[in-house]
Amino acid sequence: MANAEATNQENEVTERVGDPCVMVIFGATGDLTKRMLMPALHNLGQGKRLAKQFAVVGVSVEPFSTPEFRTKLSSDIQEFATTPVEKDLWESFSNRLYYQAGDFRDPNLYQQLKQILAKVDEEQGTPGNYLFYLATSPVFFGEIVKQLGAADLGREEQGHWRRVIIEKPFGRDLDSARALNKEIKSGLEERQIYRIDHYLGKETVQNMLVFRFGNGIFEPIWNRRYVDHVQITVAETVGVEQRGGYYEQSGALRDMIPNHTLQLLSMTAMEPPISFESEPVRDEKAKVLNAIQPTVAEEVLTRAVRGQYGAGTIGHEPVPAYRSEPAVKPDSAVETYAALELHIDNWRWAGVPFYIRTGKRMADRVTEIAIQFKRAPLLLFRKTAAADELSRNLLVVHVQPDEGISLRFSAKIPGPVVRLGSVDMNFKYNEYFSAAPQTGYETLLLDSMVGDPTLFQRDDMVEAGWAVVTPILDVWKALPPRHFPNYASGSWGPKEADELLERSGRRWRDIP
Repeated sequence: MANAEATNQENEVTERVGDPCVMVIFGATGDLTKRMLMPALHNLGQGKRLAKQFAVVGVSVEPFSTPEFRTKLSSDIQEFATTPVEKDLWESFSNRLYYQAGDFRDPNLYQQLKQILAKVDEEQGTPGNYLFYLATSPVFFGEIVKQLGAADLGREEQGHWRRVIIEKPFGRDLDSARALNKEIKSGLEERQIYRIDHYLGKETVQNMLVFRFGNGIFEPIWNRRYVDHVQITVAETVGVEQRGGYYEQSGALRDMIPNHTLQLLSMTAMEPPISFESEPVRDEKAKVLNAIQPTVAEEVLTRAVRGQYGAGTIGHEPVPAYRSEPAVKPDSAVETYAALELHIDNWRWAGVPFYIRTGKRMADRVTEIAIQFKRAPLLLFRKTAAADELSRNLLVVHVQPDEGISLRFSAKIPGPVVRLGSVDMNFKYNEYFSAAPQTGYETLLLDSMVGDPTLFQRDDMVEAGWAVVTPILDVWKALPPRHFPNYASGSWGPKEADELLERSGRRWRDIP
């Protein structure tokens, strides 16, 4: 009987399908829709994860008709799909695409949207469940939510749900994040708000919980007694490309650390939740963010590093400096690289530094979490040739591009003399599970359709993340950088970032 129940539970998880609904995409003609959202929905459709009663309504300012919108996305999917496009499947999906043109600030748009949603409900059998995706500039987030409320499109009644997915950046600092939270919660309940971070859709990030809490050998050593420090790297080889105007207002710190990087940190450092339900998991992640030591102004100069890329070489091709990119000021003081030393004030992690770094035009595209363990006592190996080279155990969670986990340990090199060498055990998702390429949005979209907010940020988590970086932003604003650009494209960042670790006798790990 117990085995039958376990099998039923496993099938229930395996066969999870989204609720019947209409997904309304504001900003449906933009890059996010064609590069990420449509390929993700295509993958969900191929995996039979979408309800038969599912449709998409695109909303944007471009004066398309529904047939023109279908033609556009049919062309886009051929270019950006991560898996082969099945003609019959896409044709069926295309017939469930609709479009409404209009200005996001115009109340008439939302009345027209109500009419088209009623039409879709009738034609596609969708039961009045609406998922609104704000794939727009952040300046429209509050306005769209306000207009949805004024048109009664956010109201849940008669068993119908209404949810809103909000992209990053969610605010520019702590004060603006609080203001935006207040604005959107004036028309929505917190349970209706899904603040998305696509990094949390990565399989390896989600696997962090299973890896830590589902294996008896790792959790006992996941603490200050055994861990020397943690390094989190989010590196990109691309520059700002055509996003110079946005980046001039953002910079690396705002763009990456309050959301992506601190989310990775919270998954790494959180305590075991009482269950894998959404609120217990988010409670523990919030506790970590709130336990990060505030960086006071006097510490910013020693615990935070900023950089800006100069000209260099990526993949044997010369690339320009940041200040030569389109829409960037020739004397710009905006950082394209940021590195921080953070400390978590709790029992598990007291005294363990967390080093995080993110940057553009780096030597390689990689996102990883490296857990550096403390060195074993050297007593046994003092008389061997390799005594000074006794390596420390290193666990690396590879988030992208090659998702997997590796573990480094010492072993004896074959031969009559005791000599030590480092051995790496590597697990790669695509080799072991033969997983199809994903965009990172599939799980998050499906979660939002079934009402599971576990992987989405709650209001207090957003504000806690901004509380970490706002003091640094304030100091950097008051003290403009003196030596920009200070790292070459194709390198691993400025020398000041190396000095950040060298002061405590550590160094950034060499990424292959």
